[in-house]
This record gives sequence, C-alpha cells and structure tokens, in this order.
Amino acid sequence: MDKNRQSALEIVSSYDGPKLRIMETCGTHTHEIFRLGIRRILPANLELISGPGCPVCVTPVSFIDEAVLLALEYGATICTFGDLLRVPGTSLSLAGARAQGARIRIVYAPMDAVSYAKQHPEESAVFLSVGFETTTPATCLAVRLAAADGVSNFSVLTANKAMPGAYRALKHSADLFLYPGHVHAITGTALCEEMTREGVSGVIAGFTSDEILTALAVAIVRHREGAPFFVNCYPRVVRPQGNPKAIALMNEMMDPCDSEWRGLGVIPDSGMRLKASCAAFDARKKFDLPPVRGHANPACRCGDVLRGACRPHDCPLFGKTCTPEHPVGACMVSNEGACSAWYRYAL
Repeated sequence: MDKNRQSALEIVSSYDGPKLRIMETCGTHTHEIFRLGIRRILPANLELISGPGCPVCVTPVSFIDEAVLLALEYGATICTFGDLLRVPGTSLSLAGARAQGARIRIVYAPMDAVSYAKQHPEESAVFLSVGFETTTPATCLAVRLAAADGVSNFSVLTANKAMPGAYRALKHSADLFLYPGHVHAITGTALCEEMTREGVSGVIAGFTSDEILTALAVAIVRHREGAPFFVNCYPRVVRPQGNPKAIALMNEMMDPCDSEWRGLGVIPDSGMRLKASCAAFDARKKFDLPPVRGHANPACRCGDVLRGACRPHDCPLFGKTCTPEHPVGACMVSNEGACSAWYRYAL
C-alpha cells in the first residue's frame, strides 16, 4: 500500500480524540464515502454527517409545484434531469403529472432542452435548472446560445443556488466542513479562507478513496491544533482563483436572490436567477406564473437530515413508507441524496 495512503488510513481509523463531527457538503462525497467503505473504518468518536450537498434535495416543494403547474395548466413541455422526476410536490410529482398527460422529457444537459425546443417549435420547452455553482454556468451558456439562435420557445425555471449562504447557515452544525471539490473548482478558495476568519474550519476534498482519506486525515491533524483552519486537499483541480470564465458567465447572466432551501428556510442572496436582460428566457416571467407555496409531507424528515440534525435511519419513514421506489422526500430520490445513500449502502 502507498505510504501516504497508509498514513492517512492510520490517522483516520485510529482517531481517539474528543468527538469530532465533520459535515459533508457534497452529495457525491456522501455516496462515495459509503461506496468506498470508508464509513466502515471510522471510530465511534469520528462522525460524518450529511449536509445540504444535494441540489435536488434542497430544492423546495414549491419548485416541483411550479413545474407541474407549467406542464398541466400552461401546456409547457418540461425538460428535466431524471433525478427530479419522482421528487414529491405538494400533490403530484413530475412523474405523476406525466401520468396525467403532461409532456415531460428527460435531458442530460441544458443544451439538450435547447435542441428539443429547436426541433419542436410548436411547443414551449422549459428547462428545470437545479444546481449549485458547478452546473449553473451550463444553464447560462444554454440561454446565451438560445438567444443567439432565436430559439424563442425555450425558457428556464431556475432553482440555482450558491453555497456561501448554506455554509454560513450551518457553520455551527459541525466541527468542520468537508468542502465539495467540484463547487470550488468553479468558485475557488476565497470563500473557504473567509470562513476560516469567521472561525469555521474545513478542507476541500476530491472524490477518490485516497483523496477523501487524505482530506479526513488532514482535518483530524489540523483540528487537534485548536485554531480554525482551511486546507485545499484537491489542488490538482481546485485553484485559488477557481474558473474565472465560468464565474464571469454567471455574473453576466445571473443576479443573486433570496432562495428557499429545504430544511434551512429562506437564505438571503443564496439563489441565482436570470437577469432582467434575459427575461424572455425566464419561465416565471414568460408565463406570468403566480406565487406558489408548496407543502411538504409533515412526516418527512429530509429537512432535519440536510441540517445534520438527524441521520436518515432516525426517520420513522426510512426504509418503510419511504424507499427509492416510493419516496416521500427528495433525499430518498436523488442519486446524491443522503437517504438514498443510507438505503443503498447501510441497510
């Protein structure tokens, strides 16, 4: 075994200090830590808790209700990633709307929705834009290209979110953060450094077993020193300046806005919406959508899971009423959801 890997493995598996809680703020980390067997080597006093790292999971019920309204009442064709299909709305999921005759199309990128709109000029194609800074630039690019090509039957329903507000809303929920490598590949490290000055510690981690173990080992060693810290453990991908072109594209086409996060409520300036100059491609403005207030199933504890207030199996619905085949909450649906990870790997 590689010496560095062996050293990281020993540091993590032999940790014998005070209870240390590390919050994963990335759904991919949650699934990879399970899949790679890392949870099996953790001592009882080292706890990994899942935070709001899944964009589908933190998207509020009202967004699903808006999409269903567009499909059933306004006759729009909804173009969506597959993860959103079975997320419950107040009364219907998108899958349920499709069963009632709605046109729902699965796409793999925002440009797929633009292409669909081009091929079906008689339909109004609406792309459901859900994601953090990692995927928002692709939505911006799709809107820019649709405008350049005169694809007037394409629009976007945005639920894009930015991580800074979530970090600050949760900074007392754990001892330190395991920051998502792909988000900070776009945004850079300035925010993490700023969080350190606010007393919040964290490490940016990659996604291989070596990268995750290294990040956890570094976190343990630095935490023992007692002072707030930040370490970029994914330097081969994450640069201090991030991706300037992607940042410039988001700044050009998006404005910050207050946004509702499932489990966290409304966080000021934590969302991203199209600028007024892109109003022709903003589905809410294009269809003059009324305000929609969603109502989640009160028995669902997704919000508590996303805050790190409970683990998935603490929910009485987990694995019983709520399964991937019959989800009650978004965290059981998404491929990045904490509940789906616990159901798949921990049961």
